[in-house]
Amino acid sequence: QVQLVESGGGLAQAGGSLRLSCAASGRTFSSYAMGWFRQAPGKEREFVAAISGRGRTTSYADSVKGRFTISRDNAKDTVYLQMNSLNAEDTAVYYCAATDQLLSNVVRGQVDYWGKGILVTVSS
Repeated sequence: QVQLVESGGGLAQAGGSLRLSCAASGRTFSSYAMGWFRQAPGKEREFVAAISGRGRTTSYADSVKGRFTISRDNAKDTVYLQMNSLNAEDTAVYYCAATDQLLSNVVRGQVDYWGKGILVTVSS
């Protein structure tokens, strides 16, 4: 079992920044590909970003490329999502996810573990 706990959400102004963190516990963190997803009000959950176990490979949704950066610190069992140039369309509940399969599995939403989610609200 892997437990995932998100933190760092809250309110930001349009054009501003936030950094989300996801602390993992339970298994060897570096063996898991990690990802971030989000679900806006009235919409389905969507992929945001993913990172391989050792952090060498990343993938992003087109909507966040150039604005968001995913990273990880395997010594701290934590994955991050740095969000810059935020806009109102980024308002959503953000979820951390993990799988012991490939990064491509994360991109397809084929994950084994989910965090409970954290709300990010961007005011325009």
